[in-house]
Amino acid sequence: MTRPTVDIFADLEAVSQAAADLYVDAAVKAVRNRGWFAVALSGGGTPQRTLELLAETPRRDRAPWAQTHVFWGDERCVPPGDPRSNVSMARAALLDRLSLPPRQIHPIDCAGAPAAGASRYEVDLRNFFGAGAPRFDLIFLGLGADGHTASLFPFSPALHETERWTAATTAPDGSTERVTLTPPIINRAALIAFLAAGGEKADALRLVVEGGADPDRFPAAAIRPLDGELRWLVDRGAARGLAVR
Repeated sequence: MTRPTVDIFADLEAVSQAAADLYVDAAVKAVRNRGWFAVALSGGGTPQRTLELLAETPRRDRAPWAQTHVFWGDERCVPPGDPRSNVSMARAALLDRLSLPPRQIHPIDCAGAPAAGASRYEVDLRNFFGAGAPRFDLIFLGLGADGHTASLFPFSPALHETERWTAATTAPDGSTERVTLTPPIINRAALIAFLAAGGEKADALRLVVEGGADPDRFPAAAIRPLDGELRWLVDRGAARGLAVR
């Protein structure tokens, strides 16, 4: 595994601008190399501005949308249209502004039991990627103050999944049930980009980036690409605990 690259920016806006450029570059490269681009988006407040920027010129005009397939790294099992939904946020910020055909959008459907939703999402992934394990061109991830990423929470059994591509999880406070990609699938990506902003992330960021963090306690430490690239795009607040800044 190669060492992660950490890029520190002044604020969330600068992080978002850099993440949007990274997205476009990865998409153009993937389409040039194999004819299509598969991305898994993250949820929460941090990536929203990145998606908004992708819907605007000049990035909107540079990205190969006709060859793009959009997936998600995780989803909250809430009613359709709920503002907490990662899919709903991405639709409002980006996808509805692009009018992508439904066949290019692969949402996580949590209707019914979360475990059933996880199984349906795995079927969708297998139908798209084929028999072999998926290799996303780009996966965006966030970081919680507790060290969680996607919907992989501290001490979750999903952290030790070795065969399933997806898993059902529950937020530690019990507020929402979730569906998430599992670490082995995330780690197969060509490029994994963490976006982190805010001083409340500083302790977790330091432990995960500088090594030695227990993945059971800090799940983001379980993200170690097999043969891909790992990037951290963070603001000064999140980076304040790093030894080298």
